[in-house]
Amino acid sequence: MTSEPAPPPQTGGVPDLAALARIVARQRAEMDRLQDLAATSAVVERAKGALMALTGCSPDHAHEELVHRAKAGSRTLIEECWLTLGALMPPLEDFDDAARSAGHTGPRAVAAADDGKDPAPAARAVTAVPVRTGAALPAAGPDDRSEALGRLGKALVRVGTPQELAVRLLEGLGPEVGADAVLLFRRLPEGGLELIGHAGVGDTLAAQWHRVPPLDGVAPLHALQNREPCWLEDLAADRSRYLLMGDPPERWRSRAWLPVSTGQTADVALGVLRGRDEPFAPRTREFLLAVARLCAGRLRAFDSPREDATPSVADAVQAVFDVLPGAAVLLTPLRSPSGDVEDYRIDAATPDSIDVLERTGRELIGLRILECYPSVAGEPLWQGYLSALTTGEPYEGEPFAYQEMTAEVPQTVTYSVRAARLGDGLVVSWIRHDPSERQEQRLADVQRLGKLGWANWNLVTYEALWSVQAYSVLGRDPARGPVALEHLPDLVLPEDAAAVSRAVTGIVRDGRPFDVPFRIRTASGVRHLRAVAEAVADQDGTPVEVHGFVQDLTAQRSAELALVESERAVLMQRGILQAERAMAVRLQHALLPLPSKPVQLAGLRVDVAYVPAQSEIHVGGDWFSAIELPDRNALFVVGDVAGHGIGAVATMAQLRFTAKGMVSTGSSLTGALARLNMLLLHSRDSHGTATMVLARYEPEGRRLAWAQAGHPPPLLLRGGEARFLDRPDGMLLGASASPAYHAAECRLEPGDRLLLYTDGLVERPGEGIDAGLARLAAAVLAQDTDGPGALESLLTSMLEGERRDDVCVLDIRVPPDTT
Repeated sequence: MTSEPAPPPQTGGVPDLAALARIVARQRAEMDRLQDLAATSAVVERAKGALMALTGCSPDHAHEELVHRAKAGSRTLIEECWLTLGALMPPLEDFDDAARSAGHTGPRAVAAADDGKDPAPAARAVTAVPVRTGAALPAAGPDDRSEALGRLGKALVRVGTPQELAVRLLEGLGPEVGADAVLLFRRLPEGGLELIGHAGVGDTLAAQWHRVPPLDGVAPLHALQNREPCWLEDLAADRSRYLLMGDPPERWRSRAWLPVSTGQTADVALGVLRGRDEPFAPRTREFLLAVARLCAGRLRAFDSPREDATPSVADAVQAVFDVLPGAAVLLTPLRSPSGDVEDYRIDAATPDSIDVLERTGRELIGLRILECYPSVAGEPLWQGYLSALTTGEPYEGEPFAYQEMTAEVPQTVTYSVRAARLGDGLVVSWIRHDPSERQEQRLADVQRLGKLGWANWNLVTYEALWSVQAYSVLGRDPARGPVALEHLPDLVLPEDAAAVSRAVTGIVRDGRPFDVPFRIRTASGVRHLRAVAEAVADQDGTPVEVHGFVQDLTAQRSAELALVESERAVLMQRGILQAERAMAVRLQHALLPLPSKPVQLAGLRVDVAYVPAQSEIHVGGDWFSAIELPDRNALFVVGDVAGHGIGAVATMAQLRFTAKGMVSTGSSLTGALARLNMLLLHSRDSHGTATMVLARYEPEGRRLAWAQAGHPPPLLLRGGEARFLDRPDGMLLGASASPAYHAAECRLEPGDRLLLYTDGLVERPGEGIDAGLARLAAAVLAQDTDGPGALESLLTSMLEGERRDDVCVLDIRVPPDTT
């Protein structure tokens, strides 16, 4: 019994068995119990029929005879049946005659002609010892190597001789790695080699290589001596180093010789010969190494009698095991020369123990764990064995599903494995979990995760029963026992007692179910609970039992209260922001009145537009100023204070009035910008930074002088062309204590149009400022009209989509020359 499904093996977990773990772990899932039972029954019936035909006995007598023979030979019933059927197969000479009649030559049907050609596939499958029908490994794709090795392992457990092993290996390795021949050499005591199994080579060639003296340049001997695989993949180079088998050697252009350890040394070399002229891929090498490890157990079983345990320990344990129910085995670790655990020997077993071949009880004694339960190799279960053996701490495995037959009906049951050290060995037991216990555990888990507990009240016997979780939810000591239903209101807060009392009265008198929330006080504070119950009535409709549950909703209720409080805070903050916006809007309108129509300043027509952002809360700091100075020149100012709200509006008012005052009293444009910069730097009430453009227009000579502080340049439209004025140097206000500001001049011509604007006009999310300026120039050219609403039309074409900032524009036009 092993875990199903098996997890991926852990590298380095078992010496030389990591790959085998991945392969055979799937074997349990692939062995369908129903199909195996059907196949076993068919073999038994065939063997019984054979005995009846030979002896004329009855079916019952034939079955008894098979059982008797199996016990006498220390074999299972299915093994005895296969042996009985194998004894009825025609001798090999009959197969030779059939092969000759089909056109084959040679002393045996399994051998090819002396020229070394590959025998026919049908002949290759003939073996001297019968094996289970259909045990050959079918073809598998390159991504199916693990499943293929699992099927190969299943096929090999039935082989009885090295010759049969070689045939089965060729049937499996042919479609997998392109093998054309398989050979098994055993190392002799005197140092030479003996061919003990072959497939895919002719008898003449096999006879020539039956005995190999201990010579240099023999590849299988080299692999055994070095205990390392020998990969022959370059025929020209290999011919100069080794004696190559084959007539001619070019028949097999790539060869692999793999040492197979059947004891403490490598005794057998497995040879895989291919006609392909190509190297063995890494995946193929890994696959072949796994096959070599898979063969070790079978070769060891051919030669070694079952090992007996130490009588003093094993006999005593077996005497106890004989009367114990359940599955358990005593394992003795088998170690390599380096001290690593390579396998375990079964020294005692309970009658209920069973392996993958359906050997039970004492039939398992002397066998190795990887032969009986191959899927444990490399799994966490194997690591648990090692941990228990090393530390002495018992290992408890995770529960796993297992399908067993009950009255010939498959049932999925759950087991867990426990391993505990006993002396130098391990006692491993399989514990079957009762389904009712699993259901109770699941119910307990549901109650714990849902923070609820069930309760039951018998209204006739006045008995009450609570689950453990119900005591926890209600904060009651289980030692005090459950509370009667009519006393349930005594547990809740006085404010909720009346509602609970009405619910209890209604269900006891009228059988009316209830779902009522209430609160209780515990040492950890107030809990918010919910009770749900329904009544069970007798045939007269009188309630006789009440069952239901209580649930702790404290966390949910706390979250709801926190959400309500958060919503209240959001609404309050929103009201504050809306009030601030209303105040900022009133302040802005008071400080920045917009003219209802274009104004005339110093012979220029000036149109003003202010478009607030679309946000419902924020009010920006964009502003303008267009006034006539005492010397009859005109001053044009456009500015943008960073930020929004009342602070931005206050800073905007401070800059607007200060700029007008300084320029009106004779300050230069650059001097005014420098002083405004110092004002922002040293004023505690200022709102950070700001940008600004100042322009003074002298009507005599139509000269425009201007300076800027980090502001977009004015746009001049003249003669059907639009261009931006070259910006003089100037850093934004409030950013530096020693900025340098310069002024520039230009002469306006009759019919010119000049735009001063804030950056909100040309900025869009995800668009660079240069693209916005180009878009403005194109829009001005497209909207080059002088009629009413020209500025509104320009703004409409520019301000599409959501606006995140205010927009302020001064549209200045020089009247055309009418002379």
